[in-house]
Amino acid sequence: MISERLKTIASLVSQNDTVVDVGCDHGYLAIYLKKNNICKDVISSDINQNALNNAINNFKKYKLDIKTYLSDGFSNIESYYDTGVIAGVGAQTIMDIIKSEKTPNKLILASNNDLYKLRCYLNKIGYKIREEKVVYDNKHYYIVMLCIKGIQKLTKKELLFGISNNKKYYNYLINKNKEILKKNIPLLKKIQLKYYNYLLKGLTEKK
Repeated sequence: MISERLKTIASLVSQNDTVVDVGCDHGYLAIYLKKNNICKDVISSDINQNALNNAINNFKKYKLDIKTYLSDGFSNIESYYDTGVIAGVGAQTIMDIIKSEKTPNKLILASNNDLYKLRCYLNKIGYKIREEKVVYDNKHYYIVMLCIKGIQKLTKKELLFGISNNKKYYNYLINKNKEILKKNIPLLKKIQLKYYNYLLKGLTEKK
């Protein structure tokens, strides 16, 4: 039922956390956290009533008492929480959600795209990325970020490729860029990708 990506997200949750899963979909993460006593409490929310209904039905199926909210991000959540999980959406959606004054001090994020843009934004608004985990799930690589309130100055290389130090992932990015370079792409794009691969090669060779 639970994917490797969701297990990785759960691994960044602490015992004393009260978690809100924003965009909970079927509620699988909340079920996993609750059944395994991974955190103090968990709340589920979604902007879509049908998705929320799916989660509610699954909670009933497993006889779990989990609060749910129909909410655009954190806006309508009335219960206490100190940790927010946002996964399975793009960077722009995540950035829109965490603009809220109700955004907690601890975030666990898994964006589908634009990781560079997201890292830059997190640093800009006063969140530091404490940890990044790379997970390969269903033939895709996902980056899961643990972020907390604080000041951080990431290097250009860290903003581009993260702080996971996962050489297998870096090699994947190199090979992906090589495939793009074989195509008929603009010269500036070619120069950029070659530069990225130069930086990535340095990371793969770093001890």
